[in-house]
Amino acid sequence: MTEPSAPTRRLWSRYVAIGDSFTEGMCDDDPLLVGDGSHGEFGGWADRLAAHLSEMAQDAGLGFGYANLAVRGRKLADVVGPQLDSALALEPDLVSIVGGGNDILRPRADLEALAAELEAAVARIRAMGADVLMATPVDPADAPLVKATRARAAIHTANIWSIARRQGAHVIDQWGLHALRDWRMWAEDRIHMTSEGHRRVALAALQALGHAPADADWETPLDPAPPLSRREALHANAQWAKEYVGPWVHRRLTGRSSGDARSPKRPEVGPLP
Repeated sequence: MTEPSAPTRRLWSRYVAIGDSFTEGMCDDDPLLVGDGSHGEFGGWADRLAAHLSEMAQDAGLGFGYANLAVRGRKLADVVGPQLDSALALEPDLVSIVGGGNDILRPRADLEALAAELEAAVARIRAMGADVLMATPVDPADAPLVKATRARAAIHTANIWSIARRQGAHVIDQWGLHALRDWRMWAEDRIHMTSEGHRRVALAALQALGHAPADADWETPLDPAPPLSRREALHANAQWAKEYVGPWVHRRLTGRSSGDARSPKRPEVGPLP
């Protein structure tokens, strides 16, 4: 009796990423990705994933191109609207779509409407013949202020898994990646990841797509950090509120976004440097 052959792992040649600041790559300033940083650009998990996919494609004798249309501050309507239109025009065979995080931060987020918008976008991509990669939020249980949105984030996470099951999409399970709940994975603004956080998400994405990462440490939490004294914690929280929370609230009150007047960093599909 002939043994069944192992399923062939999928390779892609045209990857397009859409989303908000998470997919744009804030605050991954790894010099291997962004050079000297003089243009204020970031790398990010999607760039890192593209590098892995490019290497695998080249090993198989295939070409590879990548575009990143994500812009910081964008809400889901922007991601599934203009960004998705531009992404599909690039004829991708893989699209990562991550959005809704900025919507969930609003106190009146309509989670069912967000899920319906996201599923319609995923179905549209799948109908074009491309594969889809989504991502759950990180569990905000330990995040100051943001932990108030934990129930909404949990519902959004459940909706993402349901959409993926119905539409045949892949999911980065950030909610279950406990290593990301270490504050050393997060930048000073406590909203965006460090280079190490983005590195681990890229490897989680690679696994979600069916490829075993060569680096086996991506799920392993860091060794425990030295505890902060109460005084140190209070000072850090006050400094964070002054530098980041205040400006964020002011933008909300004035109807502005951190991504106003910004354009995508990689608007066309092209090879990686």
